[in-house]
Amino acid sequence: MKNNYAQKFVIIGMLLFGFIGFAQHNLSDSEYGSLIETYLTKNLAKYQLTEPDIQDLYVSNEYFSKSTKINHVFVNQRYQGIEIFNATSSVAIKDNAVFYYANNFIGQVSQKLNTITAQINAQDALENAASQLNLGNVQGLELISTKHNEFVFNGAGVSQTNIPVKLVYSYSEAEDALKLAWDLNLNTLDSKHWWSVRVDAISGQIIDKSDWVVSCNFGDGDHSNHDFHTNTNTDFTLFKPNAMVADGSQYHVFAFPVEAPSFGGRTLLSSPADDTASPYGWHDTNGVAGAEYTITRGNNVYAYEDTADSDTPGYSPDGTATLNFDFSLNLSQEPLGYQDVSVTNMFYVSNVMHDVWYRYGFDEVSGNFQQNNYGNGGVGNDAVQAQGQDGGGTNNANFATPVDGNAPRMQMYLWSAPGGIQNLVTVNNTPIAGPYPAVNPAATPPNNITGIGETPVTGDLELVNDSSAAPSEGCNPISSVAGKIAVVRRGNCAFVDKIQHAQDAGAIAVIVVNHNNPTNDPNYAEYVNMAGEVTPPFTIPSVFMNYTNGELLISQMQTETVNVTLQGTGNYMRDGSFDNGIVAHEYGHGISTRLTGGPATNCLSNPEQMGEGWSDWFGLMLTMQPGDQPEDPRGIGTYATGQPTNGIGIRLAPYSTDFAVNDYTYNDTNDAANVAAPHGIGFIWSTILWDLTWAYVDKYGFDPDLYNGTGGNNKVMQVVIDGLKIQGCNPGFVTGRNAILTADMALTGGEDQCLIWEVFANRGVGLDASQGYGFSRTDQVEDFAMPPSDDPTLANCTSLSVNEFNSNSYKVFPNPTNNRLFIKTNKNYGQVTLSLTDINGRQVLSKKVELFNQVELDLNQLQSGIYILNINGESFSANHKVIKN
Repeated sequence: MKNNYAQKFVIIGMLLFGFIGFAQHNLSDSEYGSLIETYLTKNLAKYQLTEPDIQDLYVSNEYFSKSTKINHVFVNQRYQGIEIFNATSSVAIKDNAVFYYANNFIGQVSQKLNTITAQINAQDALENAASQLNLGNVQGLELISTKHNEFVFNGAGVSQTNIPVKLVYSYSEAEDALKLAWDLNLNTLDSKHWWSVRVDAISGQIIDKSDWVVSCNFGDGDHSNHDFHTNTNTDFTLFKPNAMVADGSQYHVFAFPVEAPSFGGRTLLSSPADDTASPYGWHDTNGVAGAEYTITRGNNVYAYEDTADSDTPGYSPDGTATLNFDFSLNLSQEPLGYQDVSVTNMFYVSNVMHDVWYRYGFDEVSGNFQQNNYGNGGVGNDAVQAQGQDGGGTNNANFATPVDGNAPRMQMYLWSAPGGIQNLVTVNNTPIAGPYPAVNPAATPPNNITGIGETPVTGDLELVNDSSAAPSEGCNPISSVAGKIAVVRRGNCAFVDKIQHAQDAGAIAVIVVNHNNPTNDPNYAEYVNMAGEVTPPFTIPSVFMNYTNGELLISQMQTETVNVTLQGTGNYMRDGSFDNGIVAHEYGHGISTRLTGGPATNCLSNPEQMGEGWSDWFGLMLTMQPGDQPEDPRGIGTYATGQPTNGIGIRLAPYSTDFAVNDYTYNDTNDAANVAAPHGIGFIWSTILWDLTWAYVDKYGFDPDLYNGTGGNNKVMQVVIDGLKIQGCNPGFVTGRNAILTADMALTGGEDQCLIWEVFANRGVGLDASQGYGFSRTDQVEDFAMPPSDDPTLANCTSLSVNEFNSNSYKVFPNPTNNRLFIKTNKNYGQVTLSLTDINGRQVLSKKVELFNQVELDLNQLQSGIYILNINGESFSANHKVIKN
């Protein structure tokens, strides 16, 4: 039976909305209300608005940004007192003037309304939404509070949190219509979704929904393995020591910039909390010296295990009164055995994300995550609930971001046990000492060839001899290899026969070496999981090596004894909380969501939104190291997915400024078949941000101090964070570009306008690029043009210097070549003349081109031989040797 919520009308001084409310007020009541109203009135035609469209505006949030000296005002549109959902425009006020305006208002509102009278009530809308989302039956529904057209119900058996319901207008871009609807959100009991839903107030059908839980689909469990580093470093630091809160705490963690166990060992950090971002340390909540918690809980993060998927706080490591979180780690066991280290690492990474990005402006007033805001504005009560080793899934991670004042939730999962290529063979002596990849035999029944696991086998190598025409293939009984690790070449007999002969001859293990592929067989596999069934099973292990490495061992065996160890890592799942890049990525979703459109909204839901891109970039920035090069490939999630440290990870390509490694441009966002939304679109956005990062580093250098540094990496972190604040709701690539350009104008007066333009233009987001309609993902138009040189915004900037043009500025490939030669650049060097000169000094080809992205030369008419390619620009010249086959 339904409860009549009208009979439970409750008048209370402070509405307990379940979702903490904001100090919303009419635009006219804002300090900058008159200024904004005047601006809008003057620019009605520019934004296709009419006077009635802006007559009922209110401010959902406003705050001051210290870096840019901008007052950010987020203005929402209403019609006759009813909010238009996510019609939030971002206004940047600087020096008492509108510095930038990101319009998100709807024009001609009165002509687009379907009705002003709801046919179903708030309770009906809630019940309909639960039914249509398959959340089960609503049970024990109770009305907690009400105000005008806003209601708050309890979770009613379908939501973990109270359910706010309010009347709004929902805009359909496809229909160019506004429909009266009930807006509500449901935090599902299984934590897999936090639905933000609009239910048609006439039909009762869901007409719009988005998920506040961003599930990142990092991998599919098809992983290979690589080395772990178990060393401990106690002197590493990425910040200045005098910036820390000396609370005596210690954390033994994979400290930034180490990305994961595969990239480096753990560090024992002392008192790493930043005194500006976390002035009372990481275990405080009351703003008084002294920790309130000795477990992994504090003002910024509450980290605990949730192996039972109960979504209630589970076990948290206890550092005791000394806050000593120095636990031992052995990765060769089930993850439950190192839970203390795992949860501690998740706690550490989440706190570092809080502290570092606080320094660049993700602070209390802009909606950061803190239980207690220490009197610095904003709304508290929203420390991150970080759930480690979560039992709700595998091979993934997610982050749910409600509006400011309501706690976000991070869920880190375990990952499928690594299989495939592992460094199973370690040479212990000789000049070729070191780890080598190999693969274990197939494990699916009925295959039962014994592979190598955690128990090591060490011995000298011996190449088998069966006295046949192919003696090293071991297809016949072989001479004694007692006490040796037998090396056998792949050949024309079954794997089980080879291994049986080696075992019979006394071998303690077998390495089977692949054959070459001289005929370029397209079905040739470099590594093979040896298949076969034998009864009784073998008592010795066997592994399979590729041809190149296997023959290297055999060659070395001709001159000296080669001693090796075979050992695997065991069939254990991996813990996502050790992949700092993934933890940072998840936390990053909270940053981009809270900053875009202001902390009172959640408006990163349009098809071209770039949330996944910002999240990748957040992780990349914290794992940059001195000595890194812009061309270096950077993968995402390589540890969790079991790939080598230089692997692609789970994106379409590695991040690299080198177009030969990553040649994605803006136009690729239209490729819905191969570039998924939001992950593929985010990848392309992050590709641009990574190029931008290196452009800044090229200009200003790199500073490993992420808190107080002054390098190019620090500068780009600042301009991107300020761009997020400026851009407004439902951004696309062009909106994001313009926001970053505007942030640079506010920060520096435009010193880096050219740099920013060249990076964006280089990837297709140039002057005439178009992001099309906000809710279409296939109407983007790329453009590589720069603004004209007389553009006043470029007057004070320093462009990427063509005076530094050298061999690192371009790539020539393939070289040697047959008929086609390509020249690729990561920057636009303008009009150049490309010419080829033969060894006698005769010019045989000349072509004027714009040296940008990729240029092709047709060498089909040229004879074989050596040529000199000359690249001659307005203020630079370079020569490159080219060989024509």
